[in-house]
Amino acid sequence: MSTLKPLQIDVVSDVVCPWCYIGKHRIESALALVPDVPVKLNFRPFFLNPWVPREGISREAYLTQKFGSVEAYKAIAGRVVAAAVEEGLIYKPELVARQPNTTDCHRLILWAEAIGKAPEMKQRLMELYFRDGGDLTDVNVLVQAAADIGLDAEDVRKRLATDEDVARVSADAQEAAEKGISGVPTYVFAQKYAVSGAQDPNLLARAIRQVSAEINAEAAQ
Repeated sequence: MSTLKPLQIDVVSDVVCPWCYIGKHRIESALALVPDVPVKLNFRPFFLNPWVPREGISREAYLTQKFGSVEAYKAIAGRVVAAAVEEGLIYKPELVARQPNTTDCHRLILWAEAIGKAPEMKQRLMELYFRDGGDLTDVNVLVQAAADIGLDAEDVRKRLATDEDVARVSADAQEAAEKGISGVPTYVFAQKYAVSGAQDPNLLARAIRQVSAEINAEAAQ
């Protein structure tokens, strides 16, 4: 019996995008529906708010610039909070005090990928932000998050103080934008089919099965 070729799925998303938080859970739910299909899941960077400076800005200033006012966001947030609850996730927008630039978050995910822990790193950062209102511009918060999933705290602290992989993360995010990805999460199957939005796990599972069958049929020819 021949072994199936793993299906590569690139999840293009940002740590501070609430639909990406929900979308991560949904792709993981989809994978659980197709346990017989081998998949290689990669997390790729995207900057939802590239204009936010590296040091971050106050949440109030961010919401005012992006949505017109803090009140204007409240109406939108309610729908996202409800969608998160349906997934068993917690989003407490009122706890978020600072809007980060996510360059350093994406660096941590990249470094966690080297030890096979990218999903855990991404999840930890998202929980800190959405559930706990954690300040992702605080190096101590980032170092602790990295340590929580098994990275060496002091090593991470030293690396964050340098520009290591800043250019790489920026280039990867730029590449996604140049490929036409403007809304996240976007799931890219086998580097050729893109599905945008936090889609239903059943739909994602069908896509996984279909594209896997296609790439394996091509490989068998």
